[in-house]
Amino acid sequence: MKKSLFILLAIFTLNSCAELQNVIDQLPQDGSVLSNADIASGLREALDQGIDKQVSKLTQKDGFFKNELVKIVLPEELQKVDKALRDIGLDNLADEGLKVLNRAAEDAVSEATPIFVSAVKDITFNDAKNILLGNDDAATQYLTGKTQTALYDKFHPVINNSFTKVGADQIWANLINKYNSIPFTNNVNPDLTDYVTGEALKGVYTMIAVEEKEIRNKVSSRTTDLLKKVFALQD
Repeated sequence: MKKSLFILLAIFTLNSCAELQNVIDQLPQDGSVLSNADIASGLREALDQGIDKQVSKLTQKDGFFKNELVKIVLPEELQKVDKALRDIGLDNLADEGLKVLNRAAEDAVSEATPIFVSAVKDITFNDAKNILLGNDDAATQYLTGKTQTALYDKFHPVINNSFTKVGADQIWANLINKYNSIPFTNNVNPDLTDYVTGEALKGVYTMIAVEEKEIRNKVSSRTTDLLKKVFALQD
């Protein structure tokens, strides 16, 4: 095992893909050394597993709302709205306002999967090398860098539509109108679409990081032979 890891680390120091392939071609083909393609494929499998196992949970009812890791709470500006409404006995309206923000995120997250799949397919050997030797969330950070802008652009209109679909637009219009009618308060008009879009993205990456950490630290979470072989190199 140590010999295999030493050889692999030596390979990592090469800058040229051509040089890398020449060295790999000269190694014994006894299955003890993983090729660059194997390693990249293993990292793709790890990310695919995170997307399939964890992100899919967020699309279910209460996927955000009852998951304390990703639950969307009110922004600072709206916390005073929440308190003021509760102070005048409108607890139910305040509770519903929070719930529908999470419902909108749950409704929209399914739009993320095709973008993630495309990013995962593009992982190169150099990407895989950096991910494998990186921190517990290195794969998640890679995916964030590759997808964040595209996901925001995709999520923003979807969240806006989801607000209408789950009734969040009407609930929040009513909630904010009631707050703005309370004497001696300053009117608010927050951009809830932008806020929920940002929070939904954070939630998606958080759950992928959860699965990545599991795969890196628990052999039982490596569900395929390739995952076992690739991540054994970092053990």
